[in-house]
Amino acid sequence: MNTQTINVMLDPVDQALEVGLKDLWYPVCPSNFLKESPISLRRLGYKIALWRDNTGKVHALEDRCPHRGAPLSLGVILGDRIACPYHGVEVCTDGVAVRVPGSPGCKLEGSQATRRFHAVEAAGAIFLFNATDPFLAEAPPLRLPEQLTSPEWSNFLCYVEWAGDYRYVIDNVMDPMHGVYLHKQSHTMAEGENTAEFQIRDVPNGFIFEKKGQRDVNFDWTEWTDTGIHTMRLEIPYPKTGGPGGNFTIIGAFSPAEKNVTAVFFWRCRKVQGWQRDTWRFLYKNRLEKRHWDVLEQDRIAMENMEPDANQHEHLYAHDMGIVRLRRHMKKLAQAQLERQAASA
Repeated sequence: MNTQTINVMLDPVDQALEVGLKDLWYPVCPSNFLKESPISLRRLGYKIALWRDNTGKVHALEDRCPHRGAPLSLGVILGDRIACPYHGVEVCTDGVAVRVPGSPGCKLEGSQATRRFHAVEAAGAIFLFNATDPFLAEAPPLRLPEQLTSPEWSNFLCYVEWAGDYRYVIDNVMDPMHGVYLHKQSHTMAEGENTAEFQIRDVPNGFIFEKKGQRDVNFDWTEWTDTGIHTMRLEIPYPKTGGPGGNFTIIGAFSPAEKNVTAVFFWRCRKVQGWQRDTWRFLYKNRLEKRHWDVLEQDRIAMENMEPDANQHEHLYAHDMGIVRLRRHMKKLAQAQLERQAASA
């Protein structure tokens, strides 16, 4: 390992980014991962226990009993609390150890000793708020793009886990030009020029990186937004065989999972209602979905075969302005986070 790589690994800004910025919402798993029993996931630098109470509401705590560190995810659900399997310590959804059956009245009983995560279930996924404060009483509302909330839109969630840093996945989506090369055999990305001039255009809560003079031809632009959750949006023009609904919209959000593993969420959306909605959903599941998985597989192979320090050996050019803009912005957010943490300490 060379000195430059070691310095990157020890950089506090890079370390903050590696596990995900604080005080943001992140998707952590599809809703169908969580059924009757608790589950354990590694996300955002933590091991997290998730479960549903008897109303179906999702709760999340750090997967570590405050007594001896046993995994709460192996415990028993007791309504608004979960009982550790090791010694029966009951921890409430707010992280308070409400009952210690082996030693009633001890100091642990009544203490808020377990990190809690505010959880919201929406658009077929479970989202957690990655708070700086481990015992935050209330999280800000989750604000998702209209494609995932408006009844005018229909969507399918595509979830995958890729080996590699989530920031490489973000770079991939912030790179429209790779579509005309890597995905040139795709029925949705076979058109358009293989050269382009790009520009950056600011929009509320983010920016758009787009080709000049080409729109609705190929993968021609990417939008990045921050509404308390970082999301990315792009559109792919559909041929007539793609059914009703205009361009095919993709909403992406990406979360650091285990070391060098990314939880990848792509919502595939069309603006359709009524019979057109039913027609598109049928057509998508029976004809189009496999083609889109093939495109994702091309991205996966490219991402997973990049070296972890690939971004230390780059020679960027004009097509990479969007990547440079977003990397700089993320570093500024990380630096501001570190300054806030230092001030509070």
